[in-house]
Amino acid sequence: MALFRIEPLSPAHDRSRFLSGSGALDRYLRRQASQDIRRRIATCFVMIDTGTGEVVGFYTLAATGVPLDALSEEGTRRLPRYPLVPAALLGRLAIAEPYQGRGLGAALLVDALKRASRTELGVFALLVDAKDDSAQRFYEHFGFSLLPGETRHLVLPVATALQLLEGQIAY
Repeated sequence: MALFRIEPLSPAHDRSRFLSGSGALDRYLRRQASQDIRRRIATCFVMIDTGTGEVVGFYTLAATGVPLDALSEEGTRRLPRYPLVPAALLGRLAIAEPYQGRGLGAALLVDALKRASRTELGVFALLVDAKDDSAQRFYEHFGFSLLPGETRHLVLPVATALQLLEGQIAY
């Protein structure tokens, strides 16, 4: 039996006690996530403890684009020369404090990568904005790399992510 499940955020989820250690992320989940979903700005997925029904983590996805010239030449050799390349933005990711250190952030990241790869829209890459050095190291551990000239703005091509998920690339 699974200990956790990941599903779209709904009004049935009690977010009032969610504490990740980041006030901004906690406030977003409590006050803004539902509005972003209604306005079709972002989608939000929550990880639920199947034993307690508690929200233990969440992430958001939104459509975005990245300038072709912001990507590495190696990664764009076979792409058409459109000014923007379609991408998904992993805007927020957080785990409740009592559940941190158990690999649940990685599980949320894998879920986001799978969802981005299965979308019916074209998505070349997943982008993230790391909030600090620790978050940046987390994403780099999973193959994300800094966009040239950027600080904290990282990218992972979906094709590379799928190879990681299939175990073809060690991480």
